Amino acid sequence: MIVKIENLVKRYGDLVAIDHLNLEIKKGEIFGLLGPNGSGKTTTINCLLSLLRYDKGDIRIFDKEMSPTAYDIKRDIGIVMQNVAVFDELTVYENIDYFCGLYVTNKKERKKLVEEAIDFVALNDFRKFYPKKLSGGLLRRLNIACGIAHKPKLILLDEPTVAVDPQSRNNILEGIKKLNKAGATIIYTSHYMDEVEQLCDRIAIIDKGRTIATGTKDELKSMISQGEKILVENILISKEQLEQIEDMPNVSGTDYYDNILTIRSKSGKSNLESIISFISQNNISYGKISSELPTLNDVFLEITGKELRD
Repeated sequence: MIVKIENLVKRYGDLVAIDHLNLEIKKGEIFGLLGPNGSGKTTTINCLLSLLRYDKGDIRIFDKEMSPTAYDIKRDIGIVMQNVAVFDELTVYENIDYFCGLYVTNKKERKKLVEEAIDFVALNDFRKFYPKKLSGGLLRRLNIACGIAHKPKLILLDEPTVAVDPQSRNNILEGIKKLNKAGATIIYTSHYMDEVEQLCDRIAIIDKGRTIATGTKDELKSMISQGEKILVENILISKEQLEQIEDMPNVSGTDYYDNILTIRSKSGKSNLESIISFISQNNISYGKISSELPTLNDVFLEITGKELRD
């Protein structure tokens, strides 16, 4: 186990920010950490990194006890926070060299690592540029290079694709996959649910300082009541026919408005085949039919009752 948090408690006076939180992250996985604003997610990360003192609990990283002076552990951790943290007076190369130098003192070795980091984030054409001359996407890539140049075993990525263009976003996501394939364990936070679904092996949702659900995306989806949603457009259907659909074994509810029929299925069930068959047998005319499985956003909303950007 790369990270193990047991019964973590953090209080700010009478406010309990973290309430006996438990979390385990396995070696080699990309682990998604989700939570609405005020859920305790940032506090958890700060406690994990020993940037905050906590009131109770145990935190172990690489099977060692984490503490503010555990420099042997910190040397193998890379941090890429949401707010870009680079020096405006240093070039791209100089920034990466500086941050890598916090962990690697051997100049020859550090030069090799810096070059590899520049290649990794595709900033070779910008190595002499100052941060103020870089676009938002390039700046994010520089921020990532500064955090991973020393080849950490554990990488924390907090909202790495915020406010970047689609091309830079794809570049960053592909880079994260490469880091993972190279052996890094990654903790990933994002407000973009499609990224979490695409990248993460397992996901934890925390709220009110507690872990309220953990699992793969499919395991999380199986926890909620919502199943497949079928949308039938430009359909003319009678009240009697609508009632027949509502009485089908796996249908949990319907909405019919402005010639658009929405059919909600029970968790883990599919009604698409039976709906198509019913429409055909009753010679019901329609324009288009589509099926949508539950998304991670549906899971999040049902479990927490909140938007992620609450």
